[in-house]
Order: sequence, then C-alpha cells, then structure tokens
Amino acid sequence: MKLLITGMAGFIGHAVAKRLSDLGHQIVGIDNLSDYYDVSLKQARLDDLADLDNVRFEKIDLSDRDTIATLFNTHRFDIVIHLAAQAGVRYSLENPHAYADSNLTGHLNILEGCRHSKVKHLVYASSSSIYGMNAKLPFSAADNVDHPVSLYAATKKANELMSHTYSHLYDIPTTGLRFFTVYGPWGRPDMAMFKFTKNILEGKSIDVYNHGDMSRDFTYIDDIVEGVVRIMDVIPQRNNDWNPIMATSDGSNAAYALYNIGHGSPVSLMDFVRAVETATGKKANCNYLPMQPGDVQRTWADTEGLYQATGYHPKVGVEEGARRFVEWYRGYYHI
Repeated sequence: MKLLITGMAGFIGHAVAKRLSDLGHQIVGIDNLSDYYDVSLKQARLDDLADLDNVRFEKIDLSDRDTIATLFNTHRFDIVIHLAAQAGVRYSLENPHAYADSNLTGHLNILEGCRHSKVKHLVYASSSSIYGMNAKLPFSAADNVDHPVSLYAATKKANELMSHTYSHLYDIPTTGLRFFTVYGPWGRPDMAMFKFTKNILEGKSIDVYNHGDMSRDFTYIDDIVEGVVRIMDVIPQRNNDWNPIMATSDGSNAAYALYNIGHGSPVSLMDFVRAVETATGKKANCNYLPMQPGDVQRTWADTEGLYQATGYHPKVGVEEGARRFVEWYRGYYHI
C-alpha cells in the first residue's frame, strides 16, 4: 500500500516509518523540521531512513494548504498516518499560535486531503493530555473529556471532533490514538526520560514536579509502533445500531474510532527516576518543584479497547525501557 506519514522526522513518525518500510509498504513522509527542539536529532532520524528504497521524504509544513493539497493529488495515498503536531504541554503556554497553526489548521488540511482523494483510513495522533481534570482512573476512551487543562490538550480534543465530523459528512474512516507518555531510543529532548538521562550523566540536578507525587502510564516506543501498525488495518465501520441517548465519546454511527494506546500500568515518578538511575549507574540529584500549570497528577490508560481491536498488549516495562534508552543515548552522543 501507499502510505503518508506526517511528522516522519519526529520520534514516533521515524519509528513507524521504519517498521512499515520493513513490511514492504511504499511511504511518503513529510515534516517541517521545526526548531521546537534540536533539528539535528530530527535530521539524524531522517538519515536513519535515507537508505530505505521505499521511503521518500518531503519537507512540507502542515499549515501550507496548497502544498498539502498537491501532495494528496500527486500520490493518491491508501492510508494516512497523521502524527505531526506541535507537541508539549508547557510550550503551549509560551507559543499558543504554533498549536493553532499545526494542530488545528494542519489537521484540517489533512482531513481535506483525505476527503478529496478518498483515503481508505486516516489514523491520527491524539493524546492522553485530553483527559485533563478527569479524576476517574484508569482513563477510558468512553470518558467525558470536556475539561482540558492545556491548550495542547484542547487542540487534540478539537482534532477528534473535526475527525468525527469528516467521518460523518464524507464517510472517511478515522481512528484517533490517545498516546500515553511515549519514551525510548530516538526520543524527544523535552521528555522526562531524555532530560533525566542527560542531567544524571552530566552530574546535574533533575527537576521533579509536584515534589515527586505524580505517576504516568509510560509507554515504550516499540509497543506504540505495534499498536499503530495493527490498528492501521482495523478500519472503522458505520454502526447503525448506535444509540445517541446512551452515547459515549468513543462511539458513533460514523466510521469513527478512538483508542487509548498506553502500557496500561502507571509508574510513580520516583520509580521512574530510580529506573533511570539503575540504567545510568548514577544517583539523581532531585530538585523538587510544585506542579506546573497545564500538567496533571496522574495518567493511566484503559487499553482494553485497543486489545479487543488488535489482540495486542504492550510488552516492555519501564526498567527494560530505561535500559534500552540509556544504551541508545550513550551510543548516539558517544558517552
């Protein structure tokens, strides 16, 4: 099949492209190579894909409506895996317009491309941040998510609503994946695993928010990729028995689906720190700080829906995941 992967220079996009290339698909990847974090890391990910004959890269910004339209008209994709977005909860407090350009306008441009080229399935990245002030654990895709606490989360909820509208109006099958704290080799420098590893190895202190009283459903990159690849072939169908009176946020009579994609077992922040300490062989010097604006105290994914759809349960725990990340980090930075 011919696939479009947006955000291919990104952490998840790079890993998904590599796996789908191994499976023999023809891939066109796009990315705008923004300077939100180290562009050389993004370029290194692309270099890692450069020798794959069935992977092609084009530098394109999602917000460029005409170029996105031309891309779809030129290639006639079977499936679109839309992973590009302006990421980060805290950065949305500093540069909100970047989120509107990439996550709202960009998502609309992808939906329009799918509409006019009759794409068979759009799989797109949502986020665990969407659960916001939800206090019910574990988080279920059926839960109400009307109370986001960051602009980033609000844009991701908007993406789900926009996708539902296009599924309803134009019969485009769409599947949203709510990613839970992804980490692993080639990971983003703004994420905890990367920052903790870097600072611990350099003998610097690490910032630990809410004085360590936090937990996350940390999910290793290989488990994320497996979920994406499997759900790609699970194309949503219209449900004519859907009852709007008993509606939940993950249901519809449109060809529309939502899933959590996480490990399904939260890890306390301090246990996460200890896993990085073990992997690096060094003790962390913790700088305990209050909760940051836009952050949430706990996340925990109910992954039963994804398991029922794909038969897959995540396999890599945080101790093994930390070991693999630190091994990659040492190799990449020649430490």
